[in-house]
Amino acid sequence: AITTTDTVYKQAAVEVDLGEGFGTVRIGGTCKGSGMIHPNMATMLGVITCDAVVEPTLWRDMVRAACDASFNQVTVDGDTSTNDTVIALCHSVNTPGIGADAHVTTANSEQAVRLQAALTALAQGLSKSIAWDGEGATCLMQVNVSGASTDSDARTIARSVAASSLFKAAVFGRDPNWGRIACAAGYAGVEFDQSALRISLGPHALMEAGQPLEFDEKAASGYLKAAGDVRGTVVVDISVGSGQGSGVAF
Repeated sequence: AITTTDTVYKQAAVEVDLGEGFGTVRIGGTCKGSGMIHPNMATMLGVITCDAVVEPTLWRDMVRAACDASFNQVTVDGDTSTNDTVIALCHSVNTPGIGADAHVTTANSEQAVRLQAALTALAQGLSKSIAWDGEGATCLMQVNVSGASTDSDARTIARSVAASSLFKAAVFGRDPNWGRIACAAGYAGVEFDQSALRISLGPHALMEAGQPLEFDEKAASGYLKAAGDVRGTVVVDISVGSGQGSGVAF
């Protein structure tokens, strides 16, 4: 494990069955980072290893896709460092002793789809651990965005909300302020129909069809307090339309 100002070790591992002839492969990873976290990437280091045999260009594409959905969606303080690295290693197709029939070589194969899902899940788990252990953090904020035109648009909106200092202050102050969420979604630089905007804070619906809803402010505030008291998770769900794009930020 690697630490600087980290208060906990950050490591994870998963197994995934790639099907007949390929068997079960393992992916493990560790990372560090608590401050100066606003990746593209940040003062963050991640190392991932996998015992699958993957064609190099395909593996590179898979790692980039996983990072786009995980490490590049983490923000703690909005300050991007000059240093950041994610290293992901796997067997190459030239590894001695491994038959060619066990190689993952095409992106649309069942094996590649399964491996991509496992790799992304692992990377997101490591990313959550960075956000949860952020310097000064009292809880983990998870912002889910759906209904965007593309996954990239959804991720941009999610990260904008997660990075909002005003929204973070509202969470810390136990203030279920839907306006700060809507504001950060709006200035993300992604076009969407504001009349389709829907926002929920945990189980509490705050906005529907671009209009604020009546809700139990005391209960919603209690939801934020409960997460802060135990260093739990605050979940924000945002829908911006009827598109297929979705994304998450922490």
